[in-house]
Amino acid sequence: MNKEAEEFDIQSYMTGGVKRVVNDAVRATFNNPKESLFMAGFAVASKKASDHRRKLEDAGEHIPPFLISSITSSCNLHCAGCYSRTNHACTDEKPVDQLTGEQWGNIFSEANDLGISFILLAGGEPLLRWDVMQEAAKYKNILFPIFTNGFYIQDKYLELFDQHRNMIPIISIEGDKEKTDNRRGEGVYDRVMQSMKNLHDNGLIFGVSVTVTTENMEEVYSEEFISKLSELGCKAVIFVEFVPVTDEASHLAPGEPERIVMADNIARLRKEHEEMVFIAFPGDEKSSGGCVAAGRGFFHINSHGGAEPCPFSPYSDINVAQTSLREALKSPLFYQIQTQGLLKDEHAGGCTLFANREQVEAILAE
Repeated sequence: MNKEAEEFDIQSYMTGGVKRVVNDAVRATFNNPKESLFMAGFAVASKKASDHRRKLEDAGEHIPPFLISSITSSCNLHCAGCYSRTNHACTDEKPVDQLTGEQWGNIFSEANDLGISFILLAGGEPLLRWDVMQEAAKYKNILFPIFTNGFYIQDKYLELFDQHRNMIPIISIEGDKEKTDNRRGEGVYDRVMQSMKNLHDNGLIFGVSVTVTTENMEEVYSEEFISKLSELGCKAVIFVEFVPVTDEASHLAPGEPERIVMADNIARLRKEHEEMVFIAFPGDEKSSGGCVAAGRGFFHINSHGGAEPCPFSPYSDINVAQTSLREALKSPLFYQIQTQGLLKDEHAGGCTLFANREQVEAILAE
């Protein structure tokens, strides 16, 4: 590993990031008694988890605070430019050899023991896996942001989210009705708005995920858009830079000039809207000494159990169905990605590993 990477304390950086997000969440939920009570308890739990990870770090074992779990390959939508469908991680075929609810439960249990504080549930459409949601609900010390298209937020999920405040839906939206329906399908925007209203009417907090492109960035950072979300009860906005999975879509990826504008907007929003949490990906990685995938700050488990650097880099040399999270973090692929400097560069769309996919494939072929 190069000297700069050795000198950078990734554990301290990630711990600081977790602390900021938790503090922002506590402040954002202050006026929601049930959520505020949960967040206060979670702040204590996340501090204990950070201390545990630090002890393991001092003993020579690095544990990231985040895990991304794509729990199903099924989805009811066909969004334009979907990276998951392009990578064939999401299909219309009946799921085969996917991890069971019990297996995911075992993963969540080990993550809890290791001090992992956040597990992002994705898909496909994660709310299609009721069995996995029931498993996740058991682990109160882990916050589960659920990246959903919002179609299935109805009675049983409203009840689940009310009883288990560690489960927070993060609903995908592209901006206004026209932009959302253009990418996600006709009528999606209205369904999303109804889901947000259902959550708000039941006293439940939620967030949104916005894929930022050169075509919608002016709108999604606007005061009009953010204020509307705030009025609907949204408490978190996660801005994700568009990753061009095809050459035809490369013009949609923000470049360096756009990233400067995006960073300025994030700083402004954090100052002007303290009732909300704002996260930029990969923008918030800029001070981390490079990308935090491949186990530095997080890694990804696909629906079949393969441990991957991240969802945009769907390569694996180890499967958690045959081993453990602990062993998966020792993946030779992860080690080579980190030590060969593949996490240092910046490329179109902000995704280093996607841009360096040929080098990652070469490592696997060795």
